[in-house]
Amino acid sequence: MSAQKLRVGILGATGTVGQRFVQMLANHPQFEVTALAASDRSQNKPYAEACTWRLVGDMPAAVRKLPVLAPEPPLDCDFVFSSLPSDCARDVEEQFARAGYPVVSNSAAWRMEPDVPLLVPEINPEHLGMIAAQRRNHGFGRGYLVTNPNCSTIILVLALAPLETQFGLEAVTATTMQALSGAGYPGVASMDIADNVMPYISQEEEKMERETRKILGRLDGGAGAAALREAPVRISAQCNRVDVTDGHLVAAKIKLAKPATLDEVRRAMQSFSGVPQELRLHTAPERPVIVREEADRPQPKLDRDAGRGMSVTVGRLFPDRVLDYRFMVLGHNTIRGAAGAAILNAELLVAKGLLGPMTVPSAPVTESAARR
Repeated sequence: MSAQKLRVGILGATGTVGQRFVQMLANHPQFEVTALAASDRSQNKPYAEACTWRLVGDMPAAVRKLPVLAPEPPLDCDFVFSSLPSDCARDVEEQFARAGYPVVSNSAAWRMEPDVPLLVPEINPEHLGMIAAQRRNHGFGRGYLVTNPNCSTIILVLALAPLETQFGLEAVTATTMQALSGAGYPGVASMDIADNVMPYISQEEEKMERETRKILGRLDGGAGAAALREAPVRISAQCNRVDVTDGHLVAAKIKLAKPATLDEVRRAMQSFSGVPQELRLHTAPERPVIVREEADRPQPKLDRDAGRGMSVTVGRLFPDRVLDYRFMVLGHNTIRGAAGAAILNAELLVAKGLLGPMTVPSAPVTESAARR
C-alpha cells in the first residue's frame, strides 16, 4: 500500500452501495480499501466469495481476497465509509466514532442530528464547523460523523442551491421517478414493478423535505448545534419508484424570493461550482449542474453518467404558470446520490485537515469513559 494513501474500511461492503464504494475507490489517489465489513452471513469469507458482484465490470482484484469482518471496531483502517441499513447504522456508526474513527456515512441514521453535518461539498462546506461541537457533545475524541443526503434529495438540492444563493427560494414542489437500484438488491419484486409505477417509497418524501432545508441552512456565528438555521423554504415532495435500473429523475417547480429572468436562472445553474471544483478534488465533477436545451432531455439512459456520474443534468427549464419556473433534474442515484457523494465528502475532509492517518491503536471507548 502506498504510504501516502489513507486506509479505508467499508461497512455494508457487500450491498449495492457498498459495491459502488469498492468500485469507485479502486485506484483512488488518496484512499485504499484495507477493511471490509458486512452482516453475519458474509463474515469470515473472502470478499470474492461473500459478495455476488452486480455492477458492470469485474470486481477489483485488490479486494477479492480481503476477509469480510464484523461491522465493529477495531478495523485495520484510518476511517470508515458506511452504507449500513438504517436499522443498525445508528449504533454501529456511534461505536466507530467513539472508538476514534471518522465515519463518513451514506445512512439516514444520523443525518438530521443538529450537530452532524449533512454535507454537499459544493453547497455547505462550512457545515463541517459542527464537528468540533459534535465531538464535545458526544465525547468522540478523534472520531466524528459526517453524512451525505438521501439519493433523491442531493439530486434536487444541487439544482436548487444556485437559485437559493442568487435569488432566494420561497417554495418548491418535487415529484420523483426513482430507479430500482435505490431500493438495493433484490429490491422491488419484478411482478410489482414491471408495467407499473409504485407511488410510495417509505419515508422518502419526509427525507427530501427535511434534508433540503438543513442542507440549504446557515451556521450563525459558531459551530454549536443551535447555530444551524434551516432554510425557510417550503417544500412538498411526492416520490415514486419506476422501472429504470439507475438514475433518479425529479420534476420540480419553484417560487423565487426575488424576480429573475429565464436566462438568469439558466446562467445561475450553468455557472454553479464550489469548493470541490476550486480544490480540484478527485471525485468532483468539472460542472456539478449541466443544463441541456433539448426538448427530451434529461433521460436516465443518456444522462445518468454525466460527470462520471457526479453531475446532475437539468432540462425542460421553463416559466411556470402556477409558480415561477419548472424543470427536470436527473442524477445517478448510487454514485452522486450515495457512494460518490460520501467519497467526495471524505476528499473535502482531507483537504480541510480533518481526516488523516490513525496515529494511535483503536479501541472502543465506553460511554461512561467518554464522560470522564
